[in-house]
Amino acid sequence: MHIAVVSHYRLPVKGYGGTERVVVALVRALAVLGHRVTLLAAPGTRVREATVVEVPPATLTDASVDLAGLLPPGSDILHAFFPLKRTPSHPFVQTLEGNLRPGAPVPPNNIFVSRDHAHRSGREVFVYNGLDPADFLFRSAKDDYDLFLGRLHSAKGYRWAIAGATRSGRRLLLAGGWRPSWRRNVRFVGEVDGRRKAELLAGARCLWMPALWPEPFGLTTIEALFSGTPVLATHWGALPEVVSPEVGALCDTVEELVAAAATIHTRDPVACRAHAELYFSHLVMAEEYLRMYRCLLDTGVLPPGRVTPFALTAASP
Repeated sequence: MHIAVVSHYRLPVKGYGGTERVVVALVRALAVLGHRVTLLAAPGTRVREATVVEVPPATLTDASVDLAGLLPPGSDILHAFFPLKRTPSHPFVQTLEGNLRPGAPVPPNNIFVSRDHAHRSGREVFVYNGLDPADFLFRSAKDDYDLFLGRLHSAKGYRWAIAGATRSGRRLLLAGGWRPSWRRNVRFVGEVDGRRKAELLAGARCLWMPALWPEPFGLTTIEALFSGTPVLATHWGALPEVVSPEVGALCDTVEELVAAAATIHTRDPVACRAHAELYFSHLVMAEEYLRMYRCLLDTGVLPPGRVTPFALTAASP
């Protein structure tokens, strides 16, 4: 197939950029699987697996612009990673990475990023995010610290991570966008990216992901698992679809997290990596998106997503 992937960011991203990393991972995987990829993205984009067409972000998001007019001849389908303001006159899908406001209409041909994400809008169409395992370091021997990686926002649960570290006496590294106050055993390391982030993920005894909001997916969880690092998380949103008992623990209170932290090191790093590769690699994601593309082109309808087996009976708050 010839797939036109559209992002209004410059790729690859500098800094964290969760959605942008997913886009690059998808482009890489589609190319590995033998498909032709054209990438429409902001000027300065350099992704060697695709033919890049540089388009100003203002043009891509202009409601008066039909993106079909920007596609090269022979494109089978357009895949946008931002909400389209105008329906293209060409077969298309769009992926929503964030949460819709309650009661907001679902964009046409939209693909959510987890079953829970889709269900909250009354839909069944989703594809799990994936990343390239080669982007991460794997370590079976861990250092003596726990890690929180993400926005230091109350919804992300960083205060629970701090409370858990305080009660358990564990050393906690916080990697995020701004500096809060904390106790002596909690160290702030600021925003991290690239090699530094990979090293922190690989060396951590566990990743704290105590989300207190409906996570659409939770990309840092699979980053940790690719690094052989187990995850302490809550039951919110898609987390039960990503974290199985073999690679982490799902809890509902700080007290439960502290108790689970005492035994989290018993998870096998090899099993963590294997779990991520089985369900959340960039190739697995690309195969699912290809299934979506083909079904839409053949029938005009997107098929239901495939849920991870361990999450079939998982419930979210």
